[in-house]
Amino acid sequence: MCMLVLLSLLNFNIMIAYLQGELTHKTPTHIYVDIGGVAYHVNISLHTFAAIEHESKAKIYTYQHITENDQSLYGFYTEEEKNLFIHLISVNGVGPNTARTITSYMTPADVKKAIVHDNVAVINKVKGIGPKTAKRIILDLKDKLIKEGMEVTESGGSTLSSITSNGVREEAISALVSLGFQKAKILKAVDAALAEKGPDCQVEELIKQVLRQLS
Repeated sequence: MCMLVLLSLLNFNIMIAYLQGELTHKTPTHIYVDIGGVAYHVNISLHTFAAIEHESKAKIYTYQHITENDQSLYGFYTEEEKNLFIHLISVNGVGPNTARTITSYMTPADVKKAIVHDNVAVINKVKGIGPKTAKRIILDLKDKLIKEGMEVTESGGSTLSSITSNGVREEAISALVSLGFQKAKILKAVDAALAEKGPDCQVEELIKQVLRQLS
């Protein structure tokens, strides 16, 4: 009966506002949220991963991306990040994976700061964002962000975990492959970053360092 209800929901494309349940599987790019024995596969940004890395349960705000051949869930620890994500994918040439990469490379506060202050160079550093797309993002979203009163802080700091694990290298490689980078380039960049940062480098810091190198 439960399965029939779920299939019915998918057929009618009912949007899911948020999921609240147990986090049974976590990686820097996706999580499983278990609700009553049903696990939802949710794509996340590095920013959200940093917030939930050590949580066993969480409320994840979601956006359901529907195309002719696919239905995917994207999750966010805050409504702020979710709203920014929706704004970003409204821009021509910016898809969900690119929007997720943007919020993995920068915090939502940093993204908004760059848009509001016309900082094309900062946005252009993100993989998949050329100068034209960066300018289009600013042109399309600057007035919207200001009008909606989205707070833009000067620091835009992120809350990254200081806990490391033995599988940091493998976890970082897997996450970067999921974000669309070529594995050959990733391996060299990850090893170079580890040599620079040291063996105690945390996964979020490592991924951010590699994103800077590959941008």
